[in-house]
Amino acid sequence: MKGIESRKKRYVEVVALHREDGSVRPLSIVWEDGRRFKVDRILDTRRAASLKVGGTGVRFLVRIRDRDTFLFYENPRWFVEEKVRTGEAR
Repeated sequence: MKGIESRKKRYVEVVALHREDGSVRPLSIVWEDGRRFKVDRILDTRRAASLKVGGTGVRFLVRIRDRDTFLFYENPRWFVEEKVRTGEAR
């Protein structure tokens, strides 16, 4: 069985609601192959840095398909900390 070797910054397309007051709410993440993942719930929002892949901005702790993950808004782009498995090309 192959494990996680590291993580890398992966910029992703995000469908988001931008409100009149300036707040933003991610609704879904669109992966590079076209798969769409609905954000089921936002558990936390704060300014923070990604300690695993670098970068800073607004960090959303989101729940997608019963799993919690970080989604970063590094205005104007969004990124996730993508898992790189042992033996995969970088």
